[in-house]
Amino acid sequence: MSDASPMIEVRDLAKSYGRVEAVRGVSLAVRRGEAQFVIGPSGCGKSTFLRCINLLEEPSAGWLRVGDTVIEFGRHRLSAREQARHRSQVGMVFQQFHLFPHMTALQNVMEGLVTVKRTDRHEARRQAELLLEKVGLADKRDVYPRHLSGGQAQRVAIARALAMQPRVLLLDEVTSALDPELVGEVLEVIRQLTLEGMTMILVTHEMAFAREVAHRIVFMDEGQIVESGTAEEVLDHPRNPRLQSFLRRFRR
Repeated sequence: MSDASPMIEVRDLAKSYGRVEAVRGVSLAVRRGEAQFVIGPSGCGKSTFLRCINLLEEPSAGWLRVGDTVIEFGRHRLSAREQARHRSQVGMVFQQFHLFPHMTALQNVMEGLVTVKRTDRHEARRQAELLLEKVGLADKRDVYPRHLSGGQAQRVAIARALAMQPRVLLLDEVTSALDPELVGEVLEVIRQLTLEGMTMILVTHEMAFAREVAHRIVFMDEGQIVESGTAEEVLDHPRNPRLQSFLRRFRR
């Protein structure tokens, strides 16, 4: 893949549940090192779209490429091996932290390295310690999730996703379950990742943060992308009436 090619490209992606079309022909491209934000009202298909990219939901139709790997949907069901191979390239962090409660922060970050990547435990520990330091939690490595704040738990979840060395990182409303005073510490980690050139797609309602760090923003409504552009274009000069109405909620 040339440097000019998008790291991730989606064409005409669709996901239906019976007669309900949750995602309707979505197409977008994310270049290497780009942070692309997805905004829109609740229930518009944002999270389903993200889960389709990671194959937590298998799309009904469409085409997806991550790096040099292309998947066409609707022709045959993907095997477990094909899904696992794809997910190894695409990390995901959820609204809820989904940490293993019986494991320390360090063990949570090590787990994928040991069980999926078959990394030697000594090396896995070294890498996990570096990642916890990266997210500002070196002093919490032996702490269990129940003793972590929400912001700390979410940072462990980010470190765990990064441990797999994904080509793309997906973040689904990662601050929505946090108390307001804890949001900033998670956003600071994401800000640093953007500066380091991590390729990311983020679903969020953090408009000020999107304005600050997003390379591009797309607005979804009723399962479709109805407007996209730079932060200035989308947030300051919205053209679509539905986007204009959506943004007014954040200006009150």
